Formats: sequence, structure tokens, C-alpha cells
Amino acid sequence: MAKATKATGSAPQRRRVRRTSSSSGAITPPRTADLGASTVAGVRISHPDRLIYPDLGISKIQVARYYDEIADWIVPHVAGRPLTLLHCPAGLAAPCIYLKHAKAWGPSALRRVKIQEKTKVGEYLIADSIAAVVSLAQMGVVEIHTWNSTIESIERPNRIVWDLDPGPAVTWKEVVKTARLVRAVLETLGLTSWVKTTGGRGLHVVAPLEPARDVAACLKFSRGVSVAIVRTDPERYTTTFAKAGRERKILIDYLRNNRTNTAVCAYSPRARTGATVSMPLDWSELTPSPERWTLPTVSKRLKGLRKDPWTEYWDCHQEITDASFAAVQSV
Repeated sequence: MAKATKATGSAPQRRRVRRTSSSSGAITPPRTADLGASTVAGVRISHPDRLIYPDLGISKIQVARYYDEIADWIVPHVAGRPLTLLHCPAGLAAPCIYLKHAKAWGPSALRRVKIQEKTKVGEYLIADSIAAVVSLAQMGVVEIHTWNSTIESIERPNRIVWDLDPGPAVTWKEVVKTARLVRAVLETLGLTSWVKTTGGRGLHVVAPLEPARDVAACLKFSRGVSVAIVRTDPERYTTTFAKAGRERKILIDYLRNNRTNTAVCAYSPRARTGATVSMPLDWSELTPSPERWTLPTVSKRLKGLRKDPWTEYWDCHQEITDASFAAVQSV
């Protein structure tokens, strides 16, 4: 099995989708005889028949095999980045908890790193390989959330994320329109961006960066862009996080870019009924409802793609220019 490219300050290249002799291209139930000793990507999966998504009958072994099937798609998005994890050891039928810091337990494929925080040093997990990603499934992790920087350049992010979070009365069409507006604003500032679903009703607009500016500068820039957009139509957009009063508004969340804040990883499933997934898309693919992208449908989509819609993302070497930085601060 090929190992994923180790993340550096720049994003790793995504190789051609791997195929293994055991991959069927779909999420299928494991044979009963295999349940006691199931191994995926070299990782032994305990309790493989435990249901993670009771509504769909998707088990722990199926989640692990999902990751193995899409290895070359997901690993470049997660490698080298400190993680925050949503731990659901008994599946969605029981409470889940967020894990920010590493615990004493966990398969050896996962890397542990220490990062200075405000008052202490925190230990975080990093998944550099498909064995490490599958290890997260073995631990009972359902959602994978990543930092905007890699451990090799922890204080200088190599991406900025705008999280578009619609109120309950906002239509999908309005969310798409907003994402395209964010894209257009970034283009005027000299930045190319990509889009992915969040696994919910929102979208992430992502601009890759050379790790040149520090976290504070990236946060300030992302806030400036968000505030500028809100000022164009304050009845439709907001940067206010309180849910009351924004039922018909779209929150443009720039705080995803704070130092220890994270965004859900591309191709990560969400801990929601329907097993929705955060799906990278082309800007021309935003018409269908995001609910169509689920654990059972992702593999079929990836097999049918002629080209990864994020191919150019990995080769995009761009920076926030001084002029662009000054422009958003003067709004």
C-alpha cells in the first residue's frame, strides 16, 4: 500500500485513486465470518459490526472500508494537520464528544505532536497515512476536523476557510449564491478559491495559501472579507453567531481561521442521520442538494469523475498581497 505524501508547508499532491483487490467500490456489509478479526489498511477493527449509522445500517467496518476505498482522495486533505475529532464510540445511537487533545489510547499509526497553547502545551493527533485515517474509525471517531496549518508551519496557515452557515429559512439556492459572491470578492483580491459542502446545509469556500502570513493576519483578512460582504446586504448576511434573529440570514463564519479552530475535513462523514459527507465540488456542481453526498454515494462519484475538481488546488501557490490586505481593512 502506498503511503501518503508527507505534508509540508504546501499542500501535498493527490495521486490517482488507489484500487485494491478487496475494494468493491461500494459500502457493503462484511461477511459474518469476518466480523471477529477484520483488518483494514493493516489496522485491526474491533467490534466491526457495531452500527455507527443505525438509520442506514452502516457499521464500523464499513466506515473503515470507506476510508480505505478513498485513500488517495482524503489523505492529502488531512496529512500533517492537527486534528479535532468527534468521538462516537457507540455510534450515533449514543452521545458523542469532541476530542481536541490526544488521549493515552489510540493505534500507533497516528502521530502525536505537542503544540504550545495559551497556558499549557497540548498534545494533538495527526493522520499522515491511510492506516492512520482508518485508525480514527477504529477509535470510534466519526467526524475529522483539521487545522488550517500543518505542523511543519503551525503559526502560518496554508489555507483560509469561509464557512457559510444558513439559518433555517434560507434556501440552498441562496447559499450557493453567497458562495459565488465570496469567490468573486476573493478574485478581485487576487485569490482563487475552491468549494465543498460541509455535510450539512452550508458550504465552505477555501483559498489555499503559501504559508507566508501568521494566524492573526489570516484571521484579520478573513474577517475583513466577511464584513465587506455583510455590508453589501445586512438583511441577508451576518457575522453574528447568535442564532436568534438570523433565521433568514447566512452567517459568514470567519472564525474557522482562528489559531486552534478547525474545519471539517474534505470527505469526512458527519455524525448526522443520512451519513452525509463534506464533498469537494466544482463550482459548476452546486445545483443539487448537498444531501446527495453520503457515505454510500461518495465512492460511486469518485469512480465516475474524469478529473478531480480540486486538481489545481494542490498546485495553487498564492499569497495575500499587501494591497489586498490593505483593501479589506479599509472597507
